[in-house]
Amino acid sequence: MNRKQWQKVALERLKDAKALLGRKRWAGAYYMSGYVIECGLKSCLLRHLGESDAIFGDEKYLKRLADCWTHDLVKLVSLAGLEADFGVARGANTTLDAYWGVVKDWKETSRYVETRPEAEARAMFEAVSQKPDGVFQWIQSRW
Repeated sequence: MNRKQWQKVALERLKDAKALLGRKRWAGAYYMSGYVIECGLKSCLLRHLGESDAIFGDEKYLKRLADCWTHDLVKLVSLAGLEADFGVARGANTTLDAYWGVVKDWKETSRYVETRPEAEARAMFEAVSQKPDGVFQWIQSRW
């Protein structure tokens, strides 16, 4: 998949997460909200690979490229070259930092969880989608 495809999937999954919340499908809304961030970060990763010297400037980075298949959001932030900028942004914006605290622990295995409390699903969706301080908003400005 290319950057534009990842972006399109992220935007579609955000709509899906909102629809699932509306249908009181808490586990699905939680999972889909986290997946939005994964897709967005993978778009950022492809941008980073195309616009930086990561591949030819850092031998260790080339060895880490196999990690691109990960679903780990913290690893994806690192692979996309966003650690420093994201740290600064979170330091300057306590709301963004708190939202990242909710989002960063998402796991792709949550798709197998049959139940999630409403509050957890709503908190995840808000942390992802809230404007202007949600995690997805920050990612979109860098993809």
